[in-house]
Amino acid sequence: MSVVEPMGADLPGLDPELVGKWLAANVPGLDAPVRFTLVAGGRSNLTYRVTDAAGTHYALRRPPLGGVLSTAHDMGREWRFISAMAPTAVPVAPPLAFCDDESVTGAGFYVMGFVDGRVLADRAAAGELDPPARARAAEHVVEVLAALHALDPDDVGLGGTASQEGYVQRQLRRWNRQVHSSLAAEDPDLGQLEAIHDVLAAHIPEQTRGIVHGDYRPGNLAFGPDGSVRAVFDWELSTLGDPMADLSYLVAAWHEPDDEPTAGVEPGPTSVPGFGSRDELVARYTALSGRDVSDLPYWIAFNRWRSACILAGVRARYLAGVMADDGYLAEAQQSRPRLGEGAQRALQAAGLG
Repeated sequence: MSVVEPMGADLPGLDPELVGKWLAANVPGLDAPVRFTLVAGGRSNLTYRVTDAAGTHYALRRPPLGGVLSTAHDMGREWRFISAMAPTAVPVAPPLAFCDDESVTGAGFYVMGFVDGRVLADRAAAGELDPPARARAAEHVVEVLAALHALDPDDVGLGGTASQEGYVQRQLRRWNRQVHSSLAAEDPDLGQLEAIHDVLAAHIPEQTRGIVHGDYRPGNLAFGPDGSVRAVFDWELSTLGDPMADLSYLVAAWHEPDDEPTAGVEPGPTSVPGFGSRDELVARYTALSGRDVSDLPYWIAFNRWRSACILAGVRARYLAGVMADDGYLAEAQQSRPRLGEGAQRALQAAGLG
């Protein structure tokens, strides 16, 4: 019997027949044949929904088709982090199987259980939660982050996944290289991002050590109807470092209903009334974690710079045609504000600009 049901258009980065055979042999309980569907909305690794003959859903993740950073698109690394989280209080999709044989579909990949939940990718998704659920979502987002940061990397088997060198130093070096590979030398964005890099490098605060998700925001979480977090997704940027990196990233992405519009930036899901303020988020995190957040303004500037560097790489991959087209290509081709503007404003707010 075939292990793959007939499908229409080819799926980028996926050999359905070979992957179907691998899944049938390696995923316990999977009932062949299977069907594959590209999940829209990804900006880096490619994600597919896998549906078996019994109607059970799984999720499969693999790197993009080109322009790959060895660390940002390391499937083995992402697999290690979700496997480490599975027995903890941090909710993740159940890790099921990992394939490091690139002959199957051109790259390593892993398979996890499919968590049914609402991902708050935009205002429309957030608006579908009723007000009590929005309030609970805001609370649980912080509770889960505090639970992640309470874990000892050594205790969960992640102690050797990153250098002991400071997180900020590693990140500044890594993303500065990335932005140089993504932007042409004459691009004005490059000069601005380099200047911001130099200011950040000259004012690095003292750092602590913990597990950093690297992309923690409502758009990477699945929520239940009551607002509870069912799963944390997209561990591709996870590492060991200062937990302030995650908190500041979440704060920077936490839009409020009365925020002034920013050119080229769509209001995020938390701009829908009912999610509470950034100050409330920080106060709740501080109470739960007991951490010192006095350097948060620096970390916000750092994360806005880092996000601009990541966005430069994402746009470069889409424009190079190495990502599946999920509608982002047209957006990437349009004129846009300077990539570093948000980071520059954050530097000024931190007294460093």
